[in-house]
Amino acid sequence: MQNDADFTADVTILGGGPTGCALALWLARRAPDPARIILCHSGRASPTAPTRQPGAAPAAAAPDSGTSTAPSRPGPSAADALQLDARVLALNRGSRLLLERLGVWPEGGAAIHTIHVSQAGRLGRTLIRNDDFGVAELGTVFRYPQVVMALQDAVRDSAIRLRVGEARVLRETSDWVWVEQNGITWRTRLVVQAEGDSSQHPDARIMQRGYNQHAVLALVQAERPAPQVAWERFTREGPLALLPVSSPHAHDTTALYAVVWCCHPQRAAALTALPDDAFSDAITAAFGTRMGHLHVVGPRHAAPLTLRWRHNTIAPRRVVIGNAAQTLHPVAGQGLNLGFRDAAQLADSLHPWLSQADTPVVHYLHEFDQARRPDRYLTACITDFLPRVFTTRQSLVEHAAGGALLLLDLFPTLRRPLARHLMLGWRT
Repeated sequence: MQNDADFTADVTILGGGPTGCALALWLARRAPDPARIILCHSGRASPTAPTRQPGAAPAAAAPDSGTSTAPSRPGPSAADALQLDARVLALNRGSRLLLERLGVWPEGGAAIHTIHVSQAGRLGRTLIRNDDFGVAELGTVFRYPQVVMALQDAVRDSAIRLRVGEARVLRETSDWVWVEQNGITWRTRLVVQAEGDSSQHPDARIMQRGYNQHAVLALVQAERPAPQVAWERFTREGPLALLPVSSPHAHDTTALYAVVWCCHPQRAAALTALPDDAFSDAITAAFGTRMGHLHVVGPRHAAPLTLRWRHNTIAPRRVVIGNAAQTLHPVAGQGLNLGFRDAAQLADSLHPWLSQADTPVVHYLHEFDQARRPDRYLTACITDFLPRVFTTRQSLVEHAAGGALLLLDLFPTLRRPLARHLMLGWRT
């Protein structure tokens, strides 16, 4: 194992996904020396630029023998593969404001002007419109690679040190944390875990709940599309969401929707195994005929759903944010939006410390933890309550839920606080 202990970092971020990249960029804007920020990418989804070892030259320099070069971004030849990629990210209005502060906002997203919420087999529905809040859109739906590549391009163009490979914490003292990656170790004053399992984090206290649901992901074409409308339909097995998706082909005006269909694990396995025609009939029957027949495009995938929420996100030299701090049910699409708010608050809290990084950081971490707790807790409660209350299979509860949707639709003063939180998050 090569020891690079002569090089020291102020912050090492474990996780090169959207949350980790956004945090690195926000910190770089505040740090006196952005080169003392290391972003470790696992390599499972390749970044778009060469990586640099600790202490190595910026990206313009030739890579040394320890540097791995990642594949270039998809070009036109990858359009068909992107067309069939069912992974999407719904970024709300708050995330747009945060990313625009960084000068990073992907192109080609599908704007959401209206969210239609209903319950299968029961009366009551709610419409949430952008006009209710005087904003251009409630949110924007992107394909996963669009967001990741925009953020990773910004990291590549900065002085942030980007390293590829699985990284792990070796040990820590009151002043330093030692990190190892690809046989090379270095010491850092602070470690931020932005993705992955944080159960081994010091003082880990995690609340976990299973939903007995899997999410089936797919892309469908609608015969009669409703432009700029996102659909959230609650069924007795779990919520079913259809989100508008832009086509990567400029000449293709086909209305595509990303499906997130939450249902029992056995049902999810059966759905993913169905022939395309049978799956198309099944999704149309579950969603209804508001947009005509729905035709599946490409493969389907299923993943189990679990709530994991960390009670304590900090230790003296470590902090956990994003999916490493909380994994939420996908209802209302809050996971990444909450992660971006984590990252933005952590960068704000660390701003004064970055100019004096040889001083203790724990005070600033406590400030971050206290500032984020209400938003994290409330968002977790909302996304935990909704998929459970609509799946009780109790008639009285179902009728009450339908009545609540009707009241929210009739009285804007009732729906605005919930809609504002889902659009912007908790504001202190």
